[in-house]
Amino acid sequence: MIRQSITERPNWRDVATEYGFKFHTMYGEPYWCEDAYYQFTLAQVEELENTTAEIHQMCLQVVDRVANSEALLAKFHIPKHCWEFVQNSWKTQQPSLYSRLDLVYDGKGPAKLLENNADTPTSLYETAFFQWMWLEDQINAGNLPQNADQFNSLQDKLIERFAEFKNLHGFSLLHFACCQDTDEDRGTVQYLQDCANEAGLANEFLFIENIGLGEKGQFTDMQDRTIGNLFKLYPWEFMFREIFSTKLTDAGVRWLEPAWKSIISNKALLPLLWEMYPNHPNLLPAYFAGEPHDLTHYVTKPLFSREGANIQITENGQEVCKVDGPYGEEGMIIQQFQPMPRFNDSYTLIGSWLVDDRPAGIGLREDHSLITQDLSRYYPHIILD
Repeated sequence: MIRQSITERPNWRDVATEYGFKFHTMYGEPYWCEDAYYQFTLAQVEELENTTAEIHQMCLQVVDRVANSEALLAKFHIPKHCWEFVQNSWKTQQPSLYSRLDLVYDGKGPAKLLENNADTPTSLYETAFFQWMWLEDQINAGNLPQNADQFNSLQDKLIERFAEFKNLHGFSLLHFACCQDTDEDRGTVQYLQDCANEAGLANEFLFIENIGLGEKGQFTDMQDRTIGNLFKLYPWEFMFREIFSTKLTDAGVRWLEPAWKSIISNKALLPLLWEMYPNHPNLLPAYFAGEPHDLTHYVTKPLFSREGANIQITENGQEVCKVDGPYGEEGMIIQQFQPMPRFNDSYTLIGSWLVDDRPAGIGLREDHSLITQDLSRYYPHIILD
């Protein structure tokens, strides 16, 4: 795993604007960066692919265990009035679309799982589309070898999956939704709509705030049409605490992501994985806060946390790094600290994507901090032997 400098495409900002990548710079700071790239060997990528597939299957075993245990549903802080809803989504095998595992990997030792973004993973557009465009442009410009490749079948697999929703699962219309006032979320959803269009799946967009409730308890769109299938870029832990959450069971919606994803997008996944698969080479020791452990260098994480919020790193009883935020009341877990590979003054994290159950590509984020956050920089990658 090598970090290489490279000349930026002279017009990439114009290209980004043309293709709707409005969030390449956020709050005056660069988010998309292409003054460098990461280089992997094919063997390294195959290792990441196999690791991703194995960890995903282990996570599904956790879902099966939690969905069949009221004690564990309570421990995961899923509200009691939503238990049946979550359990039924698993028992009926409601289909999923995608997820992203955050891995620490230096190209040498085994990749280690930090967490599973199984519900509302972002950086999708830049991984599936924009970094592939970067690869083709840089090869054509002679800045990369002609045989350079990329671990990235994400767009093709998304289109295939939307076709399966239409042809195998009977989706006649799929609504897409996200919150207002977020360019990144709207851009991600627009990209997914483009993939659905490529698959021939009819779709409509509306903001989460504009979803209505019909007289019979069904969810409706702005034209008062009943919503039967809905992709929402909105976390289950938020939805479970909304007033309308009591209507979820009876609304008759097929959700993307399905409600069982609330189990493995929860940081409680991590101690349960460690309990079920102790000493697995791709896992880090993890425990619920308050449980006995012998870790001296560890990370404390809320069960529900996004973009690095409320995460703290402790070494020998001393706080090393901390990010404030609104999470933590629901409970915490403790996970052994795993140093990320460092290049210059930045730390690098790999996001490894799956579509349904299949590994589909990677994206890399850099941050000056030990804790990867929402403005961490995105860098493309290549495969070259």
